[in-house]
Amino acid sequence: MKPVLVTHGGTSSDVSQSDGCLAAAYAGHESMDGGGDSLAAVVSAVGVLEADGRFNAGLGASLGMDGRTMSCDAAVMDSAGRLGAVANLVEVPYPVKVAVRVTDTPHHLLVGIGALEFAKRLGLHRPYEPTATAVAEFREHHAAIQNAPERTSGSADDSQDDDGLAAIKQFWNFPGSWNDAIDQWAQNTVGAVARDASGRFAVAISTGGCMPALLGRVGDSPLIGCGFYAGPAGAIACTGIGEHIMRHMLAARIYMALELGIGLRRAIDDGMRRLPEHVEVGVIGITAEESEVVSRKPMASAQK
Repeated sequence: MKPVLVTHGGTSSDVSQSDGCLAAAYAGHESMDGGGDSLAAVVSAVGVLEADGRFNAGLGASLGMDGRTMSCDAAVMDSAGRLGAVANLVEVPYPVKVAVRVTDTPHHLLVGIGALEFAKRLGLHRPYEPTATAVAEFREHHAAIQNAPERTSGSADDSQDDDGLAAIKQFWNFPGSWNDAIDQWAQNTVGAVARDASGRFAVAISTGGCMPALLGRVGDSPLIGCGFYAGPAGAIACTGIGEHIMRHMLAARIYMALELGIGLRRAIDDGMRRLPEHVEVGVIGITAEESEVVSRKPMASAQK
């Protein structure tokens, strides 16, 4: 079977950044050409995207609402049953390398301090500074934060509070005061799916988080069946606003349609239709016969 690898740079990425996705796709595909399997290929590809600096993952992770924290999530899965993920991981520039090593443990998901200590044991802990772009975007949104209305009652409701700033103000849980914070929206999850010469499938996904977000927020990216899924029928990676993707377990829903014999494009379209039209969402997928990149807005992507 012909090896194929597909990458994406996230729903907030620009198509002009597809060169980064292409470099990642080449790196992953080269791994399979050298005899590597699909899991090694997607880890290699996502590692290139984490190192790029233009995407919201790894070295390009967004600054948190306190202006200091860069909290990352990552996950991997393949059709042979290997599954590993990390969440709220800090001071690790390549989270996908930690996620894949979780597959060597009896567990599937490590979070927070446990994930950090695991990364240290692997020699993957390396504090790093935010990119100039991350700092600039952080400062740019200061006015939006400062001018957000106060919210004193009720629950978070997307229809009434699209950016969530009022609710974040109400439940602020970072050290320091709200007035010192700056914030932004970001949905630049990166991902890769692959099929190797033996017909095995794999997916890897990595993100620098979503803004606005409270300290400790976990989105869809490291949650099996939400941001990613892989099995004998193929592999799926999602990107977009995680809270909406989580509600519909989008990756698992698409994958289950594949198991029923529904074509990849139709399965993706049917799954995405469950999310409100205004919600940014994108999906890449691969099966034995097909590969697709589907997004509600143009985003960086590539296939090799």
